[in-house]
Amino acid sequence: MAEKTRYSDEELEEFRSIINDKLKLARRDYSQMMKTLMNADGNDVDDTSPTYKILEEGSATQTKEELIQQASRLQKFIQGLEAALIRIENKTYGIDRITGELIPKERLRAVPHATLSVASKNARNH
Repeated sequence: MAEKTRYSDEELEEFRSIINDKLKLARRDYSQMMKTLMNADGNDVDDTSPTYKILEEGSATQTKEELIQQASRLQKFIQGLEAALIRIENKTYGIDRITGELIPKERLRAVPHATLSVASKNARNH
């Protein structure tokens, strides 16, 4: 039997479903983060009342910076998932971009936007 060069349409549909589920959650989380950053759900006096507590202000700034970093990572994750959906459409999903071999299903289920097998990723990092 010849070695598989791509995943079957049924397998691609399974991955599409996994990706769509993760994408839905990631977009929801991103939206919530952006609302928090924009103070959209705030109906309090935080942004108008004078603040005399410098330590609390510093803490709020650090929290906001961490939230910005998380939102940035989440946006990158969303872009990776969207790119994976395009690869599914092109039937190139799950193919290692260095070796051209299939990435194991277990890896794709855990990291659905992966474009490298673990071996390729490790080889690239050394």
